[in-house]
Amino acid sequence: MNTQTGVARFSAGFLALLSSAIALGQVPPDPLQVRAIAEVESKSVDAGRGRAVVKLIPADRVVPGDRVIYTVEARNTGATALDTPVVTYAVPDHMRYVVDSAVGPGAEVRFSIDGGHHFDRAENLKLRGPDGRPRAVVGADITHIRWQLKNSLKANSVAFVRFRALVQ
Repeated sequence: MNTQTGVARFSAGFLALLSSAIALGQVPPDPLQVRAIAEVESKSVDAGRGRAVVKLIPADRVVPGDRVIYTVEARNTGATALDTPVVTYAVPDHMRYVVDSAVGPGAEVRFSIDGGHHFDRAENLKLRGPDGRPRAVVGADITHIRWQLKNSLKANSVAFVRFRALVQ
């Protein structure tokens, strides 16, 4: 048996074992659980102080032109720390990413314009314009956002990242 045949047999055997474990529910779930909270700004005037008050309220009803703030919660449900976890979130349908709005303390932000297959810094992403020449991407081109946390996330801890999107 040559090395390539041995590797192929090992890989095939490992994949079969992994598939069986998944089918039987024996593979532990991903300890990094991600959920998003969508909110909009509600502006009112504090009658007693005569100044504007801005509150975040659930984005239950939105109309084209509304800016929605997405707070993405990444929770480590595992028993051990996760070293530099990655949080990926798709820009929802009928929404347009607001450029320069993705933030996360201690996180490097990357973007995808191809459905989450490849990620890079926004300034490195290019698309072909109508004239066939490369052009810079705009918020409407962004399909996914990825935050690479620079620090570990302790067991039973939560990290928050955020971005804004415009209802189309």
